[in-house]
Amino acid sequence: MTKAAVFGTGSWGTTFAMILAESGNRTTLWGRRPELVAGIQSSHANLDYLPGVALPPSLRATTDPAEALDGADFVVLAVPSQSLRANLTGWREHIPSDAVLVSLMKGVELNTTKRMTEVIREVAGVPEERVAVVSGPNLAKEIAQRQPAATVVACTDESVAASLQKACHLPPWFRPYTNTDVVGVELGGAVKNVIALAVGVAVGMGMGDNVAAMLMTRGLAEISRLGAALGADPHTFAGLAGMGDLVATCTSPLSRNRTFGENLGRGMTLAEVVAATRQTAEGVKSCESVLELARKHDVEMPITEVVVGVVHDGMSPAEAGMLLMSRSPKPERYGV
Repeated sequence: MTKAAVFGTGSWGTTFAMILAESGNRTTLWGRRPELVAGIQSSHANLDYLPGVALPPSLRATTDPAEALDGADFVVLAVPSQSLRANLTGWREHIPSDAVLVSLMKGVELNTTKRMTEVIREVAGVPEERVAVVSGPNLAKEIAQRQPAATVVACTDESVAASLQKACHLPPWFRPYTNTDVVGVELGGAVKNVIALAVGVAVGMGMGDNVAAMLMTRGLAEISRLGAALGADPHTFAGLAGMGDLVATCTSPLSRNRTFGENLGRGMTLAEVVAATRQTAEGVKSCESVLELARKHDVEMPITEVVVGVVHDGMSPAEAGMLLMSRSPKPERYGV
């Protein structure tokens, strides 16, 4: 029987652990908070992040990373992206030598501008064929409620992607597709959070569907431009890990990044929104590293620039909108 260790008891980590357990894998969920882990063990529920959702009795939970990692075939990482490096440094000595490391995270590391799989490879010292990423329109609450969803499982080694696909395929409500474009799948997941912040700000200001559609469409162009500069397959951005994830994150009230942006658009300060937000909105920090990455590769990303301005540099939402709409006109071409 395949064994999986999932690190992170947030909504998506717990939901993905559910999927693995119900797909027949021996699954252990690691968490840092003893009271939350004890609740999962005793009552098969994560009341903090998935209230009302019954977790499978076969799903175990622990605060001991060595126990979780013992004999694991898949090591699934679902911690906040900016804490990955420090966490993984503490866990790496316990990771089995042949395990596949799987990223559920959607961010770009501050200062280094590395994608999460690059951080994993660097810290854990594993080759790229043993690192995979799962990304797509995957709002955890809906999936935990057994609503149908699909995702993309990407690895440069197609056989590894296929083995992970088999491990998390759970008919009829969770359908994974494989891809070998790790760069494109990761960028789609990370940058869509930034665009969702922009859409949220516009919604919070009282703007309508035309503005949301404009930001999503031009946001996809920004994602595609950056992807092209980093060698991604442009077709990836038309799929689940690109357009699919972007639409879900920009339109759903369950989206943390859209909700964060809405509160900014309504006039709350960054500190006020952070204080009112229980879970990590990855785009808040990653917008800076995404913009830095774009500048390193001479890629123009005007929506990302104004998001950084509003979130971190004191720009008002009204100023951001004026800057975007006052840019010089140009032809519309794919990825331009």
